[in-house]
Amino acid sequence: MEIEPHQLVTGGDVPLTSDQSQRLTQATWERVNGMPVHRILGAREFYGLRLGLSPATLEPRPDTETLIDAVLPFIRSTVMVKGSCHIVDLGIGTGAIGLALLAECPEAQCLGVDVSADAVATALENARSLGLLARYTALTGDWLSGIEAQFDLIVSNPPYIPTAHLACLSREVINHDPVLALDGGPDGLSAYRTIAAQARDRLEQGGSLALEIGAGQRVSVAALFLACGFELAGVIADLGGVDRVLLFKSQDG
Repeated sequence: MEIEPHQLVTGGDVPLTSDQSQRLTQATWERVNGMPVHRILGAREFYGLRLGLSPATLEPRPDTETLIDAVLPFIRSTVMVKGSCHIVDLGIGTGAIGLALLAECPEAQCLGVDVSADAVATALENARSLGLLARYTALTGDWLSGIEAQFDLIVSNPPYIPTAHLACLSREVINHDPVLALDGGPDGLSAYRTIAAQARDRLEQGGSLALEIGAGQRVSVAALFLACGFELAGVIADLGGVDRVLLFKSQDG
């Protein structure tokens, strides 16, 4: 039920309609049974944007905003030099990363890729509702497989939780976030291996690559990309002090 914040105070004695009462009862039951609040609401704010959720999409977390802050200076400097910045976002879910970057940089364009067609549909609907569809496209695909274009910036928040650790997640996460967006394989690094093997040829000269990582994965993820011809250009911690984002550039770029 959509109300303005001040109505919580000024309208506290207004009786609920039958429909509102039923919705509140249903929402209470869902929350008691472990459904996250934003799943109940159907949307979550990310970097100032309201993003619709679906069963096929990971609920965007504040930690991922660290990635936005990390790459905005590169995007803006690229725009100053080239007049535009072409971005590819891998494993888009709601489209949170790419859409936040487009909202901050009107000259940027973004292609989103996700293995889930339902996630792609959700991201495109979010782009439409935010007025960003003219600069945002999305397709169903397996990371960068089959993509021949080159980009100024590659970004991704891939699944990075080791398979054996999934059972330790809270019920709010494991029962409601899609496993495809969580399961990083036996050691949590499966997606990083694929991206590292594909990404170098997809970067423009002077391009950059930025990845969200899990706690304790800095050394292992960096090693994968160093072995594939990348140079570690930066490590950014989140607000909790955890290394959260790795920035890379091509060693010959």
